[in-house]
Amino acid sequence: MSLRAGDWVRVRSKPDILATLDERGCLDGLPFMPEMLQFCGMRFQVWTRAHKTCDTVSSTGGRRMPSAVHLKELRCDGRGHGGCDSACLLFWKEAWLERVPGPGSDQGPQPDIPKSGQLRSKHQCTEQLLLDAAVEHGEEGQPSRYRCQATELPAATRPLKWWDIRQYVEDFNSGNVPVRRLASGAVYAAFHALVSRAERRSTRLPRLLIRLYDGVQRMLHGTPYPRRRGTIAPGQPTPAAELGLQPGELVRVRPYDQILDTLDRRNLNRGMYFDAEEVPFCGKTFRVRSRVEKIIDERTGRMITLKGKNVILEGVWCQGRYSDRRMHCPRAIFPIWREIWLERPDETAARKHDSPPGGRA
Repeated sequence: MSLRAGDWVRVRSKPDILATLDERGCLDGLPFMPEMLQFCGMRFQVWTRAHKTCDTVSSTGGRRMPSAVHLKELRCDGRGHGGCDSACLLFWKEAWLERVPGPGSDQGPQPDIPKSGQLRSKHQCTEQLLLDAAVEHGEEGQPSRYRCQATELPAATRPLKWWDIRQYVEDFNSGNVPVRRLASGAVYAAFHALVSRAERRSTRLPRLLIRLYDGVQRMLHGTPYPRRRGTIAPGQPTPAAELGLQPGELVRVRPYDQILDTLDRRNLNRGMYFDAEEVPFCGKTFRVRSRVEKIIDERTGRMITLKGKNVILEGVWCQGRYSDRRMHCPRAIFPIWREIWLERPDETAARKHDSPPGGRA
């Protein structure tokens, strides 16, 4: 269908979708997960075209995915995968969708893909098979292994080089990324390459370049250079804090320089990495979406329990602005925030956050 951001679709019926799946519950290597069944027959807006994604299994960089989209804020609730708290954005193959007019549209019939009879797989997939395929129970005393869209991404995609310009053309043509953001991403990537080269030859020049970058960003009210290193020496413990945050609470992300003081030179706090994609949110106020206690390790499929207290924030996801070899990835992964990187805002900041734009609270 070559769906674009903003298009409207209806998720096909359960029998239609099951008819497209193989004996592992997959289409083109991508699992249709039991958490997705609840959306069958419902209408949603396309958020982004998922023509590419990032490899969080083997860290090879970008991956190309055929004929898939992300629907607006449809995320996995983890019910079929041991209660995983990652809240990953779901991938939807176009074969699982049909195009429909948007709200208030008076358009005639929309172009559509073939009906399920022409999409039927030679295998007979069932709802029970989807449930069974989601988890492989280990032998007595051994942990279970989970299987989801995130763990199976290498099988559903193929490598995509960062320098393949066709991906950026598709970013624009699909409605995923506006021209201004593409241009700013190119400027940052070029500058980061310059800083990286300078770091191999000098200790002073990189600091001067970063100071120049920050000066320009202050004038433009932009984000400071997002790839600084933490200040804690190797081998020294990193600090912890507990705020007891609960879903719905307002929090303020601490300033970037304060967060750097909680990180070692590898930008880790007790094993949790603070990524460059989190820097644009520093100093801003958000609501807690959910607590994060356990997640599936995408490399092994094993469930892991996180150290300390951690949360996900509403509306705060990776935008692919500073990611190495995977710029403008539309996957919108939620970063996990240590509570030491957050603070409760004062009453003035809270009132300002809750006030309607241009009006009174």
